[in-house]
Amino acid sequence: MIVKISQIKPNPKNPRTIRDDKFQKLMKSIQDFPQMLEKRPLVCFTDTDGKYVVLGGNMRLKASKEVGLKELPIILADDWTEEQKAEFLIKDNVGFGEWDWDQLTSEWDTEKLDEWGLDLPTIMDEPDFDELIGEEKNKPASMKITFKTVEQLQEAENDIQELIDRKYNGAFYSVSAGEI
Repeated sequence: MIVKISQIKPNPKNPRTIRDDKFQKLMKSIQDFPQMLEKRPLVCFTDTDGKYVVLGGNMRLKASKEVGLKELPIILADDWTEEQKAEFLIKDNVGFGEWDWDQLTSEWDTEKLDEWGLDLPTIMDEPDFDELIGEEKNKPASMKITFKTVEQLQEAENDIQELIDRKYNGAFYSVSAGEI
């Protein structure tokens, strides 16, 4: 059903946030392709005041308001239990799949992917071990990951530490900023 955006309110229990650069991309996405909202409506429930509270689509609601939309499509989940609503709020934002970066970079326009909000990793060629000279051969192996923004780095730090703890006992990472 289509409802006035003034009848929809964000969920105060929503644990997700959106950073400025991502929010700008989301707003642009909605402006460029508003029909997408028809195929992916907000999931809401009706509160005691008769307003629709968002379970899925809080960031889309925020961006839609910002770009000046007056109405949005919603799907009601009024028949769900409180536990189901809480479960959906989390599960709707969990990304179970992983990107095939090789396929994306070889078969897709990477500028479009970036424009659409996909954060592409910066891939650098690894040096061949035989090309290393002198002291470099005796240093521990390392990897450099370059982020576009401090916010991206901050978002990645927990994921990196979790991966190290889970799979690479004894490994560690360090962070530096600016040109070295």
